[in-house]
Amino acid sequence: MKQLFSVMVMVLGLALAAGLGWADMGKGAAAPLKTAPGSKAEMHNNEGIEHSTQGHWDVAKKHFMEAAAADPKSAEAHYNLALALDKTGDHKSATDHFKTAYELGKENHDIQESGILKAHLKMK
Repeated sequence: MKQLFSVMVMVLGLALAAGLGWADMGKGAAAPLKTAPGSKAEMHNNEGIEHSTQGHWDVAKKHFMEAAAADPKSAEAHYNLALALDKTGDHKSATDHFKTAYELGKENHDIQESGILKAHLKMK
């Protein structure tokens, strides 16, 4: 009985670890980015960051969507929305927003060198 329990705990642990790895494409935790001060996206982006740090990715996603809508040229808003979409399992939409963030954020080193972005865009 003790052996069966040990095997069940190990299987559950492996399943949980595999599920968490998929959520961020296996590239480590990425943190949301601040938008430029004065950006129309700033208020919603800051709200999204606050919720993401608490693990409320569904709520964060809504704020990041509002941020990207308020300032469609904000690479950071698209990047953060992509993170939230990835965390909530919508990897196709995440890839689309990572692509937009990459194209708009040529001057942002954090975006250009993001491991999760590169994984979604299949870059090295």
